[in-house]
Amino acid sequence: MDDDKKMYEGWPDPPAADEQGEAGIDPEDMPTVEAGVDELAAVTAERDEYLDQLQRSRAEFANFRRRNEQERQVLRTIVQRDVLAQFLPVIDDFDRAMDAVPDDDRDSGWVQGITMIQNKLHGILERAGITEVEALHQPFDPAVHEAVATEPDSKHNVVVEVYQKGYRLGDFLLRPAMVKTGDAPEAQEETSFDA
Repeated sequence: MDDDKKMYEGWPDPPAADEQGEAGIDPEDMPTVEAGVDELAAVTAERDEYLDQLQRSRAEFANFRRRNEQERQVLRTIVQRDVLAQFLPVIDDFDRAMDAVPDDDRDSGWVQGITMIQNKLHGILERAGITEVEALHQPFDPAVHEAVATEPDSKHNVVVEVYQKGYRLGDFLLRPAMVKTGDAPEAQEETSFDA
C-alpha cells in the first residue's frame, strides 16, 4: 500500500465538487446533441466530397491510360508504315528484275537465289499486314489509283495497265497504284466487232 501511495503522490488532486458541479465539468462546456449531429453531418459531407474526388481522379487516370495506349498504338502504326514504305521501291526493283529474266535463265542458281530473296521480302510485307491494292481491270478509284496515262477516246473508267503496284497497311494507303486508264476489255472487244 505504501508503494501505491508513493506512485500517486505527484498527481494533482481532482477539483472539488463545489467548484465545477457534481462531475467536475462546467455544464456550459458540454456539447449538445444538435452540435454532435451538425458535426457528424459536416464530417460525412467532407467524407463524401473526398470520395467523389477520389472516384473522379480514378476515372481521369483510367481515361489517361486509355488515351496514352491509343496514342502509342497510332505512333507504332505510323513508324511501321514509314519503315515498311521504304522497302517498297526495293521490292519493285526485285519484281522488275525478275520479270526481265529470260526464260532460258530461270533455272540458273543466281536467279533462284534472287527469287528466294524476293519471296522473303514479300513474306515480310505479308506478316506486317501489308496487302497489294487491286488495280488491273478494276474500276478506276482515285482514292487508291493514280492515273498517269489514259487511252485516247476512252471513258477512263477502268484500269487497263499497272505501272507500279500500290500497297495498303490495314485500311491505310501506303502508296497508290500508278495506272493507265481506259475502257473495260469487254467494251473494246465489242467495239472491234461493230466496226
